[in-house]
Amino acid sequence: MTTTPDSVKAALESADFGERLRAINHLRQLDPAIAFELIKAPVVDSNVRVRYAAVSQLSSLGRQDLEASLKILRAGLLDPEPDVQAAAADSIGALKLTEAFDDLEALYRRTPEWLVSFSIVATLGELGNLRAFELLEEALASDNDLLKTAAIGSLGELGDVRAVDLIIPYATNPDWQIRYRVVQALGALNTPEARSMLETLATDDTEQVAQQAKNCLEAIK
Repeated sequence: MTTTPDSVKAALESADFGERLRAINHLRQLDPAIAFELIKAPVVDSNVRVRYAAVSQLSSLGRQDLEASLKILRAGLLDPEPDVQAAAADSIGALKLTEAFDDLEALYRRTPEWLVSFSIVATLGELGNLRAFELLEEALASDNDLLKTAAIGSLGELGDVRAVDLIIPYATNPDWQIRYRVVQALGALNTPEARSMLETLATDDTEQVAQQAKNCLEAIK
C-alpha cells in the first residue's frame, strides 16, 4: 500500500492509538515539509506513546521550522509524562535550540526523574552553551553513575577548559565506562594537563580505554 499524505493524515486521526503510532513511522516516507505539518497533531495526542514517538521524530523533522519546533518542544518539556519530557530534551539537543537553555535548566531543577535529568545533561553538551558549565559541574557530583558519565561527556563537548580539573579525578574511577568517557572528554579539551592524563590512561588495564586514549593522543598531536 502506497503511503500518501492523505493516508497518513487519516491514520493519525484514527481512534486506534496503534494506528496513530504506526502513522508516525510512516511520516518518514513523506516529504519532510509535509511530514512536519502532519506531526503537529500527534505531539499533543492523548496517548503518551504517540506523543513520545512524535516528539522524538522532531529531532530530524524539526529542521523544517526551528522556530515552530522550539515552541512545540518547550511545551514537551512541560508534558506530564517524564518519557515525553526526556524526548523533548533530546530533540532540543539534536536541533541545537540554544534558546531553550533556561527551560532545560528549570526542568532539571524540579524533576525527580533520573531519565529526564540524564537527557538534559546529555543535551547540554550538544547545545554548546557555556552557561551550562555550573549545572554540569553539579551533575558531575551526582550519585547516579549514568548521570555522572553524561556530565563528563557534555563537559568535553562544551569545550570549557575549566572542566579539565573537574574531570581528571574520574580518570581512576573503577568503572571503565566512566574512564572511557573521561578519555573522550580530555581529548576534546586538549590542554597540557589533559594530554598528560591521556598518556597515563593509554596504559589503562582496560583495552578499550587504553586504545581510545592512544587514538586521542594521535589526533591531537
